Amino acid sequence: YVRFHLISPLIQQSAENIVLFDTFVNILSHNLGEPAYEADVAQLEYKLVAGEHGLVIRVKGFNHKLPLLFQLIIDYLSDFSFTPAVFEMITEQLKKTYFNILIKPETLAKDVRLLILEHGRWSMIDKYQMLMNGLSIESLSSFVKAFKSQLFVEGLVQGNFTS
Repeated sequence: YVRFHLISPLIQQSAENIVLFDTFVNILSHNLGEPAYEADVAQLEYKLVAGEHGLVIRVKGFNHKLPLLFQLIIDYLSDFSFTPAVFEMITEQLKKTYFNILIKPETLAKDVRLLILEHGRWSMIDKYQMLMNGLSIESLSSFVKAFKSQLFVEGLVQGNFTS
């Protein structure tokens, strides 16, 4: 079991950054779908989660091939690229996801409660409006470059691994 948290102060600076981060993580997951399929068949599991303060990479499975899967994820992260078609597809999916959160009273109430309790939190309405105003491919590219330049890493490895 390997878990790494790539933390960046850049994410919480604006609602736009949060939306760009969500877009980035979804495109990265999309890009990994085909190359990581063989790992899935070999009973290795991975998950990329857009956390509040950064990207959480979780990998688990048999230890002898786990580093290869983790290296694949890191390679795709470091050489991040996307096509305009994928960008449009992911932003449309995010619009639907944000809208579905906004129309459910219990999730909207949770969002409002957290907005009151946490300093510097951006509401789902802010994020949805930012996404509806439109994101540019250039803004995503510059965000990803800045994100990768301001990273702090925490990691946890459990299981049959040497130090």
